[in-house]
Amino acid sequence: MEIEKKYLIKNLPENLNEFDKYDIEQYYLSSSPVIRIRKMNDLYILTYKSRVEKDVKLNISNEVELPLNKESFDHLKKKADGIGIIKERYIIPYGKFKIELDVFHGNYEGFVLAEVEFKTVEEAKEFNIPSWFGEDVSGDYHYTNNYMSKQK
Repeated sequence: MEIEKKYLIKNLPENLNEFDKYDIEQYYLSSSPVIRIRKMNDLYILTYKSRVEKDVKLNISNEVELPLNKESFDHLKKKADGIGIIKERYIIPYGKFKIELDVFHGNYEGFVLAEVEFKTVEEAKEFNIPSWFGEDVSGDYHYTNNYMSKQK
């Protein structure tokens, strides 16, 4: 189970280049349930995601990830709906949490979004955001990569 919150960003951390970074390219084969393929540096992953609970301020989903090889990724990429989502993901430690900061490229050049995953709903509801976070957009489907892949 995945429990996460999403935030817009007021400003980027000054020391962004000090954190681990992944180059991500992802495509969507289905929207409901979500079936996604992702290239993350040299890893290829197929993800199945189904929404468990519609909480206004949380995204709670069942998520299963399976390994792919490059050939399978390239084959499935041709069958994707919409546009590819291209981004850099920075992994930023924050207390006992990990912030996944996505800096988008391509059609969404310059857009920035942060996600934080939690072990429990209570933990998510008690989370104190860093000063550089902006609006909580967790319950807004417009900020899902799946939705974004369908826009031009």
